[in-house]
Amino acid sequence: MEEFLTAHFWLAVGQIIMIDILLGGDNAVVIALACRGLAPSQRTKGILWGTVGAIVLRVVLIAFALSLLQVPYLKLVGAILLLWIGIKLLVPEDDGGHDNIQASDKLWSAVKTVIVADLVMSVDNVIAIAGAAQGAGETHQLPLVIFGLLVSIPIIVGGSQIVLKLMDRFPIIITLGGMLLGWIAGTMAHSDPALAAYLPQDKTTSYVFGVAGALLVLAVGKWMQRKSATSSV
Repeated sequence: MEEFLTAHFWLAVGQIIMIDILLGGDNAVVIALACRGLAPSQRTKGILWGTVGAIVLRVVLIAFALSLLQVPYLKLVGAILLLWIGIKLLVPEDDGGHDNIQASDKLWSAVKTVIVADLVMSVDNVIAIAGAAQGAGETHQLPLVIFGLLVSIPIIVGGSQIVLKLMDRFPIIITLGGMLLGWIAGTMAHSDPALAAYLPQDKTTSYVFGVAGALLVLAVGKWMQRKSATSSV
């Protein structure tokens, strides 16, 4: 019992909570973006199932957390997926001719989008939690990782509900959310081991990649919005 009262243990606990607040917020935005088109009665289900998928992915990924850092091109592939998801979330869906689609179909489509995005974004989250847990010593790594996963559940669920309400009131948040995914994609691509030998690994370069990713999502998303509006006229 005394081992759980050490400064290293509680420092690791604090780090994991901060990681979940920072990175879990990104997941909340993704879930809210994917579920915004659902009927109000379906939104809670979409958020809950999307969160379950996110947690399951974290449990699976945690076993490979350290080795994933060394896999070249993995983050590049993830970045491309995030860019595409961010762009698609900015483009309004064409509801014409789809009035008879059951809510459950839309629900699982939203959950699928959430799970794909979380698969990409959970890598950094799991790696960060595993790294923080190492600071407490080998004995406590697994309990701390489990603790970190449990903490992330209310953060993601609560954050998604808040973001959804804000999106209904302020549609600009949808655009900002898509750009956030672009930012994450850019910084993720910059940190890929395959690019480490060719790019300076500093914060400035990472920010440049993040801004480029955000602007790319905005530009392509707006272009597809105009194209969709023109074709529907």
